[in-house]
Amino acid sequence: MTATPGEGLAVWLLLSAPIFALAAFLLPRHAVRVGLAAAGVITTLSLLAVAAASGLPLYQAAGGWAPPLGIALRLDGLSAVVIVLTAVTGLGISLHAAGYFSDDPVRQRRFWPLWLLLWGGMNALWLSADLFNLYVTLEIVGLASVALVALAGGAPALRAAMRYLLASLLGSLAWLLGTALLYGATGTLDLLLLAERVEPGAASSAALALMTAGLLLKTALFPLHFWLPPAHAGAPAPVSAALSALVVKTAFYLLLRLWFEVFPGRLDDMTATGFGLLGAAAVAWGSLAALRAVRLKLVVAWSTVAQVGYLFLVFPLAQAGDAALALRAAVCFLLAHGLAKAAMFLAAGNIQHGAGHDCVTRLRGAASAMPLSVFAFSAAGASLAGLPPSAGFTAKWLLLETAATGEAWGWAVLIVLGGLASAAYVVRVLHYAFAAMPREAHWHRPTRLAEGAALALALLALLGGFAIQTPLAALGGMP
Repeated sequence: MTATPGEGLAVWLLLSAPIFALAAFLLPRHAVRVGLAAAGVITTLSLLAVAAASGLPLYQAAGGWAPPLGIALRLDGLSAVVIVLTAVTGLGISLHAAGYFSDDPVRQRRFWPLWLLLWGGMNALWLSADLFNLYVTLEIVGLASVALVALAGGAPALRAAMRYLLASLLGSLAWLLGTALLYGATGTLDLLLLAERVEPGAASSAALALMTAGLLLKTALFPLHFWLPPAHAGAPAPVSAALSALVVKTAFYLLLRLWFEVFPGRLDDMTATGFGLLGAAAVAWGSLAALRAVRLKLVVAWSTVAQVGYLFLVFPLAQAGDAALALRAAVCFLLAHGLAKAAMFLAAGNIQHGAGHDCVTRLRGAASAMPLSVFAFSAAGASLAGLPPSAGFTAKWLLLETAATGEAWGWAVLIVLGGLASAAYVVRVLHYAFAAMPREAHWHRPTRLAEGAALALALLALLGGFAIQTPLAALGGMP
């Protein structure tokens, strides 16, 4: 049977990143050229694969062996959206990294193989359609992320990387145990077959509980967020951007698959409310910590803890009203947050490089010394706060619309208050950035590539409200 263009492109999308990662490792002197070429190729393949699979969903048996004997790749609406987000954000991160590491050739050579391995692992996760393959991709993503965090060097980075490693391994172990229980109960690991075969019982309930707990740890949902702030704040800026914009989304993506596809009837009012309350606690605690953080990158890292909480409102909102609208709102928020958080971390890295530190109260004069990076930070912050015409505004508007449809007014109030809190910690940073520059201050200008990448992603986040409904149309391919 001849493969369709979409199927062939999906296979090449899986293979391209590992091939380029190996090339970057074997040719360290040419790692930057290999990495930038890889970013262009992977981004192009991602967009072509999504465009070619216009009749979503695309379901392909790898090697010609269909499940349950073989494994399958699947490209549907949800995976198409996150593949596009990964491509656009990944291209921006790659361009920024080429400038960010320009004066550090050792880290430059080490960054590219790990980054391309991480990118390839995420694309494989988006396209995987069976539980064990998802376990393998989770491990690739986790180990590559830990190595990238350690790339910063020094004792704090190594401690953060070790904490991240333990959390990642524990989460993956919980997923693997759940996979074993489901295979024993159903005889298959394919997600679509599982949805048909899984039955209520002790084994399936235990598997769902284990896998959910592991994914909550990987998503860093409060109170399991202990590993995230030091890892994201201590890593090099391109790594921080990848972790916050993309990597934490992998676990949430799998939670959506589990609860709305494999176990669609298991979400009851108590469970949905529990997810929502944990999300509310994350919004409150993360926002408070961001307001009190003394370092710029810690502000952005704690903001991620808060913003992750919004994603979990999809569960109570879906239970209270229109589940399809709730899913669209959550995916829209995922897109908006990915663009804004990548831009914010890249801009923060530029400001840290320019000032030689990232102490918030010592950033006076940053706006005059580095106007493009401060503007990028401001634009990304506007999207996080939900100001129009940003993608964040559209996402929060959809969340509020979903809450109003289900008359879930308590969650609506949380969404509004969370937006105000986001504005507060962004304004706090800008208050110091726009203050008069001290005479003794010395700023170093980052490369144009680093500034341009942050600015481009920030503009996408700021103006994305006009176009974000377009990729959401692909959600028609969701189950």
